[in-house]
Amino acid sequence: MMHNRRSFLALAAVAAAAPALAELAPADPLAGKIVVNALGGLGDPNTDGDGDPFTPRVLAEAHASGLTAVNTTLGYVAGPGDPFEQSVRSVAEYDAFLRAHPNDLLKVFTAGDIRRAKDQGRIGIIYGFQNGAMMGSDATRVDLFADMGVRIFQLTYNPLNQLGGGSMAPGNPGLTPFGREVVARLNEKHLMVDLSHSGTRTCLDAARASKAPISINHTGCRALVDLPRNKTDEELRLVASRGGFVGIYFMPFLDPAGHAHAADVVRHIDHAVQVCGEDHVGIGTDGSVTQIDDLQKYAAALAKENAERRAAGVAAPGEGPNTYPFLVDLRGPDQFRKLAALLGARGYSPRQIDKILGLNFLRFATEIWGA
Repeated sequence: MMHNRRSFLALAAVAAAAPALAELAPADPLAGKIVVNALGGLGDPNTDGDGDPFTPRVLAEAHASGLTAVNTTLGYVAGPGDPFEQSVRSVAEYDAFLRAHPNDLLKVFTAGDIRRAKDQGRIGIIYGFQNGAMMGSDATRVDLFADMGVRIFQLTYNPLNQLGGGSMAPGNPGLTPFGREVVARLNEKHLMVDLSHSGTRTCLDAARASKAPISINHTGCRALVDLPRNKTDEELRLVASRGGFVGIYFMPFLDPAGHAHAADVVRHIDHAVQVCGEDHVGIGTDGSVTQIDDLQKYAAALAKENAERRAAGVAAPGEGPNTYPFLVDLRGPDQFRKLAALLGARGYSPRQIDKILGLNFLRFATEIWGA
């Protein structure tokens, strides 16, 4: 009986001290903030990737990260198979995944859905393409995919396609007549035109041809690291001058040797802000938030994937069998908090950090998709 009384008194003491302890605990710097990853995904890199990607662990770590919404790549990117068929099937599969997790996930159609996801404690999933090859020769397919909920259309991947030149296309070709037709159709349907992975001429052509602002959702700055996947100041400046958005990735292309770190992200954000202005720069990590348990095992899988990408002709300079498609010191559920702290230490104000983490993308999305 005495033991029970002691336990009761101990619990009472802890309960009485709880408010004081809560006051001492550091506040979450992302509490109440909009955090948008302009290109990324949710999935577990520790598994084979088959089936529903939204496992309990993935959802728990996504919520813990403070993420509000993420542009997730669906559909055809590269390789064999019919691009149109693959893309339709991919969107349908994701619709089923989201229906299975209504309390955690929200399909994003408008900028208002991003705000709604924040208010409801869910994570907004933005459907995006990274290769316009599924257009075939019919620009009206834009209408079909718009009706299916795709909101971001990246025109090219690294190689040449029927819309224009990717960053690895020989001769730096520009936007094709069909590419101009697709851009016009995307403008009519109020969808984002994304010029990530595009070659310089195609990017500049599309930015000038588009009647609406365009985006480069995941890139680095070529003035700092001269690699094809990074954008020139001319491209960055033109996109920003027309009201667009630029997202900086957490990728090896931020460092000449392919081994980038968190400081490199800050350095590229700094340069992009200087070129574009603080209202046009955000993040598009090109990765997930789920922590990798065994880096050595993952490195072996990455080496195999890189060999396959090289064989398919889609690997870009700066990626190799010994480079990670993420930053070792800026990964896992705390990556956005770490970036916010680094930006603060660099001298960015809380308002500027809020813009970079999500408000700039939200502003851009509001203009393109509507509120």
